[in-house]
Amino acid sequence: MDLRHQISSMQTLAGTPCDALLLIVTGTAPDPALAAPLAAVLADALAAGDLTLKAGKTLYLHRPAGVTAPRVVFAAAGTDTVKAFKAAVSSAINQVKASGAKHIAVALAGAGRLTDAHAEAVATAVHECTYVYRHTKPGAAEASKLDKLTLLCGKADAKAVQVGLARGAAVAAGVTLARECANRPANHCTPTYLAEQAKKLGKAYGLKVEVLDRKDCEKLGMGSFLAVARGSSEPLRFIVARYEGAAKSQPPVVLVGKGITFDSGGISLKPGAEMDEMKFDMGGAASVLGTLRAVAELKPKLNLVCIIPSCENMPSGDAVKPGDVVKSMSGQTIEILNTDAEGRLILCDALTYAERFKPAVVVDVATLTGACVVALGHHHSGLFTADDKVAEQMLAASSQGLDPCWRMPLDDEYDEGLKSNFADMGNIGGRAGGAITAAMFLRRFTGKYPWAHLDVAGTAWKSGAAKGSTGRPVALLTHFVLARAV
Repeated sequence: MDLRHQISSMQTLAGTPCDALLLIVTGTAPDPALAAPLAAVLADALAAGDLTLKAGKTLYLHRPAGVTAPRVVFAAAGTDTVKAFKAAVSSAINQVKASGAKHIAVALAGAGRLTDAHAEAVATAVHECTYVYRHTKPGAAEASKLDKLTLLCGKADAKAVQVGLARGAAVAAGVTLARECANRPANHCTPTYLAEQAKKLGKAYGLKVEVLDRKDCEKLGMGSFLAVARGSSEPLRFIVARYEGAAKSQPPVVLVGKGITFDSGGISLKPGAEMDEMKFDMGGAASVLGTLRAVAELKPKLNLVCIIPSCENMPSGDAVKPGDVVKSMSGQTIEILNTDAEGRLILCDALTYAERFKPAVVVDVATLTGACVVALGHHHSGLFTADDKVAEQMLAASSQGLDPCWRMPLDDEYDEGLKSNFADMGNIGGRAGGAITAAMFLRRFTGKYPWAHLDVAGTAWKSGAAKGSTGRPVALLTHFVLARAV
């Protein structure tokens, strides 16, 4: 998608050359300076009740008199927030994406000015609206013809808009990569496939990429990660990718993504219903790869390390069993009480491995617990950290990226549930507070650096008619990483 900006004014909008003109109306009235042909048709539509300026309402007009664009869409945003603006842009794009329009122009036809955040929202919205998965479905709906978007803005806003469009394009590309990886079925997206994607990014952007195999992990003493991988004939991969945009003395941000490319539950087998969606259990890994791509595209002055432990969790004669005790890379022993609590078992060794980079901060991302879905539903990702400063930074990034998360508790009392008579800890606690005890488990491996955990079990994919990966939380992570640029 070709994204660009163009300096324009309310008076010249009617003459904008494009295939579709999308006008976003904020507040309760359009801008009084709106060009006469557009102002007149909008006023008439409002008077006739064909359009109301309530969030989500749109009006499509074909070849309105006095307007160069053959298609015009008015979309009401309701409030003047960036979130409302993006929702209105998405509604407008959905009106024309199946048409013959190739070039769309977007303009603000309400009060206020465009910022870099508005521009980023436009860039991400158009990619989200036009994305179609077709890797294993060549007969999928025809892709949208849209290939160019121009954001019309005033001269005073042009610089900020240009910055926002570039950032939005990078985030959108990262989200698309994450969706493409996660949407592929597990017989296509294997641990080896994820490693190949990391290598492709390395080649394209000059990144250092290392892929460890089983023997390498055995030498490192990753007994917990190896235990999960035992049940599958699919080779495990431990992926480490490094973006170096600052001096070597600058401590890196480390992102760790859970890469279970299929989760059957192992011996603690999941119910058959909706088990197909367990191909999405590598959503954390996919988002880390997407964030790496976005950061590499933007080239900020910082260092970033991405770690992805990846394997399948399958039942077999060699699979780990409930009650087995394994030794993690940290030296701590774990009683595996439930083999379906496998994500934390692969993450804990990755979190120990992260110590060697002397990180400024480590964030792990995982579709970790159904309990988080029960607690927060499908809108907010769960944020767990004992560090108030990191929490503040994560929440700010989630707001900037329109990728919301909610901070959850990590009180010491929750740690009681992980006690074991036969190991340093069990891998599960009781039913109550399951997302919290999972985070408490991970916390035991993060004592040497600031750390946060994102549980994206409720946000990484959608079920039902719209089944598919969302690419979250690429936007959140990208903003979090970019905020640390020197």
